[in-house]
Amino acid sequence: MISLHAFVYKIIIMFQDITLFGWLAAFLAALFIGMSKTGISGAGNISIPLMAIIFGGRPSTGIILPLLCAADLFAVSYYHRHADWKQIIKLLPFAFLGILFATFVGRNINDHSFKLIIGFVIIISIVLMFVQDFKKEKMEVPKKIWYSGVFGLSGGFTTMIGNAAGPVMALYLQSMKLPKNVFIGTSAWFFLILNYSKLPLQIIVWHNINQHSIFFDLILLPAIAAGAFLGVYLVKKLPEKGYRIFVLVSTAISASLLLF
Repeated sequence: MISLHAFVYKIIIMFQDITLFGWLAAFLAALFIGMSKTGISGAGNISIPLMAIIFGGRPSTGIILPLLCAADLFAVSYYHRHADWKQIIKLLPFAFLGILFATFVGRNINDHSFKLIIGFVIIISIVLMFVQDFKKEKMEVPKKIWYSGVFGLSGGFTTMIGNAAGPVMALYLQSMKLPKNVFIGTSAWFFLILNYSKLPLQIIVWHNINQHSIFFDLILLPAIAAGAFLGVYLVKKLPEKGYRIFVLVSTAISASLLLF
């Protein structure tokens, strides 16, 4: 059996190129991912630029995905009773199509340009949602099947390309006027299904998940757990109306990060 000294030495050698700032940023990113999965929508998207700074764009997606899968388990275990399965079933076929499309074209996409487009689209959508909230006559658009299709495809595509579907799906679920816990539970189940379906595609097709990245993710698991419990605590402190405003604002902030 390997000794503790040899085990620690192996870890040091394996990750010797990561600076102290890199480790702090990685743990902070994992904390945000845990928070985002238990209700603090938008927080997880802060982890995308943090991880990209340390590892680069494409490799960072392979590190973030297993962390998201772990965080999804925390979210579903706490909010599993509150999901709106009608919304999930309506979105999934389109989301899977988006994932498959992104899998085969992802190698040729300019990540920076794509994130710019998505960021602008999300911000414009947020403005439209605020307008909808203040209009006396509510728009009927969210009930149309094409509305679910557009968001499902966009969510599947963005989650595969950069694990950046949080703002897209937050906008869709908020437009459905779901109560706070139902919003979180629906989002939790939806992303658990999508993220676990992405694992074999990123391992076999993109080759950006390996033994090295998995080991690094295991080190970050305590930060995921801490973020998940912190998210549950913070959600309980927010009122229903205030929570809706918070989700829209935090989504706008996280979407703005995609512009840089």
